[in-house]
Parts: sequence; C-alpha cells; structure tokens
Amino acid sequence: MTLLERLADILRHETATVVVEPPGTGTGFWAGGPSAVRHDGIFHLAYRLRRPVDAGRGYANVVATSTDGVHFETACTVPVGDFDSASLERPALVRRPDGGWRLYVSCSTLGSKHWWVEALDTAADGSVADLATGTRTVVLPGDEATAWKDVVVQAPTTDDGPWRMWACRHPLDGGDDAADRMQTWYFTSPDGLRWDSHGAALVPTADSWDARGTRVTSVLPVDDGWLALYDGRASAAENWYERTGLALGSDPGSFRPVAGPLQRDGRTLRYVCVVPAGDHWRIYFEADRPDGSNVLLTTVLPLG
Repeated sequence: MTLLERLADILRHETATVVVEPPGTGTGFWAGGPSAVRHDGIFHLAYRLRRPVDAGRGYANVVATSTDGVHFETACTVPVGDFDSASLERPALVRRPDGGWRLYVSCSTLGSKHWWVEALDTAADGSVADLATGTRTVVLPGDEATAWKDVVVQAPTTDDGPWRMWACRHPLDGGDDAADRMQTWYFTSPDGLRWDSHGAALVPTADSWDARGTRVTSVLPVDDGWLALYDGRASAAENWYERTGLALGSDPGSFRPVAGPLQRDGRTLRYVCVVPAGDHWRIYFEADRPDGSNVLLTTVLPLG
C-alpha cells in the first residue's frame, strides 16, 4: 500500500482510542475539532467542547498536555464568554519560533452567520496554561460578505520562512440558508498576525460528495509535494455530518482531491489532525456515536 492508501485505511477501519468524551449524551454534544503540537516529546492538544444549539453551542476551547498522546491533563480552558461570541469552533494551537504559544480561536458573531478569528499569545517564556489570559489580536475579522473560521496554522520552520494558514471561508452573499457553503483559502504572514491572502486553495467539486464544502483540517509536506486532509459535504443537510477527503498539491496554496469520502461505520469522520511523532503519525479526529454525540479519538499510522 502507498502512504495515502494506508492513511485512508486506518481512518476508516483502525480501532481508535477515546481521548475526550463528549460533554453529554445525544445529538449536539461534541468533543472534537482537535489541533495538536508535539514539542520536546510532549503532546499539546487544543479542542472544542459543544452543547446543542439551544443549550450553549460551542462553549469552550480546551488546551491539554500528554506524554503518550492519549491520556491528557487540562492546562487551561478558554470560555466563549471571554469573546462576546455566540459559539467557539475548532481552535488552532501553534508554538511560536520565540518559544511562546499561540491559540487561534474561531468566534461566532451574536445573531449572525458571521465568524471571525482571534489569536491568543503567551509571553516568550509562557506555557500553554497561560493562553487563557494571553494577549488578544483579531487576525481574520471577516466582513458582511465573508466569515472565517476553523484555521490550520503552521509557524516557520526556518528563520526566513513564512507563517502559513489555511482558513475555512463561508460566503455570506447568499443569505443565511447558504452560509454553510465553504472553501479553504491560503494565507501567508511574517508574524502570524498580519495575513496576506493568496486565494482559494481547495474548492468544492461539482456533483460530487464535497460539492457543498471543502474545509482543510491538516496539512503536511510529503515527498511529492503537500498533503491536505479535509472535511467535505455534498449538501446543506450534511452540515455537521462531514466526511474526510485527501488532497495533494505541488505547493501549499493549491490542492486537488485524490481520495474520499472516508467515513467510519457509515458515519461522520471529520476534523482529522495529523501530528508527526518520529517513526509514526499520531492522528486525532472527531467521529459520531450512535446516540448522536461526537467523541474525540486518536490512532497511529506507523511510518516506514
């Protein structure tokens, strides 16, 4: 099997371990939207907790740490009330080149389909536990025609390299009934706070399983270019029930789908986050249960 075939097979069929239980039983109780970083042998995981729409929606982002990538201890909680927001979605956790930490938070505007993204920053000598009281900066404000959320961010790996961001764009020009549509756009930045847009990196495929939306959830360099994992849906009815696709690109700003939809037991598989960990990839993802709740799971793909 190729690496992509093995990845697809593991996501579909491999037994996965529960990392975070949903905050309740039944439809609308979710634990998921993971974003993880491995640094000095420690896994740092950020995720979203959500209740049903009439019971608070996305009420917190949580940051936790683990030595084995499975058993986590909470370092801090970022509540929705800190942002005057109706709901929080998937966070993005990044270790800055200066040694500090940054958490990108997706915030829903009250009474609107609009979303914006803020960054929380610790001091250079800070820990992930300091993120809850970090310095705040709006990085993607959006506007009347555009909502931004669910970003994937990579800090520079070289002194002169750029920050990279893949952000989910929801066009608002079609009214509330069409605001679930999504594309992924690519950005670069000198500091991770001021971003330059390079346009769409992954767009829906007409008359396909991802015709309504394509939301990138993880990006990795591979031998022949770049690999993206993404959430897709065919219709508005599949909002919240996305499945996963794989896409390849010769550069980080343009991807083409190569596999999908991937699902587990015929059900939801979304927000896949891949963390390189030496001789394997540690994979986190959100999947639904028969009772309608969503759970945060992890599994491993051996390399070599």
